[in-house]
Amino acid sequence: MSDFDWGVIARSWSFLAEGMALSALLVVVATIGGLVIGFGLALMRLSSNRLIAGPAAAYVTVMRSLPLVLVLFWFYFLVPLAIGRPIGSLASALIAFVMFEAAFYCEIIRAGINNVRQGQTEAGLATGLRRSQVMRHIVMPQALKAMTPLVLNQIIIVFQDTSLVYVVALHDFLTTASIVAARDGRPTEMYTLVAVVYLIICLSSTKALEFYRKGRAG
Repeated sequence: MSDFDWGVIARSWSFLAEGMALSALLVVVATIGGLVIGFGLALMRLSSNRLIAGPAAAYVTVMRSLPLVLVLFWFYFLVPLAIGRPIGSLASALIAFVMFEAAFYCEIIRAGINNVRQGQTEAGLATGLRRSQVMRHIVMPQALKAMTPLVLNQIIIVFQDTSLVYVVALHDFLTTASIVAARDGRPTEMYTLVAVVYLIICLSSTKALEFYRKGRAG
């Protein structure tokens, strides 16, 4: 440890920060976009009409069966081919993350909605509320309580998965650290820094989750 050079981290910090910013961007966009599309997919899956529920179920099954790396390649090559022009690594990665995560958020949201007793929906309809009002005022507030811990866990997984974007020539936090480690010959410092940052973020999220659970229990 006597050779541990803290200076290499300080000298490369601006470059490392760019990688960290990319990881944060992917997490935010994948979470927001995935939740929005996942909510639509969940409503489709809950439909009693097989023509509506079937395509959503097929989409979720396909996405959950594929590794994220393959999905990244898929959108990196497929989208430019479909629209006839390149869209760049960042755009293809953002699309891939959103579409991939939407399948997982769909199942989380669907489970949350199914967790609410059917009798409450029927009671809301019996009072004269429209189905959309029942969903907004009765079902979703209760479903959110069941969904929140799972969503937080999924956000942690998304953050860890951002390291895969190197396959489409993007430099996330781990990749930038790897570049610095190879360039300066200081792998110990760089990979220690990466491990500490990942631990801080994941432990903070875990603590937030525990705090949330205790709050609900209290």
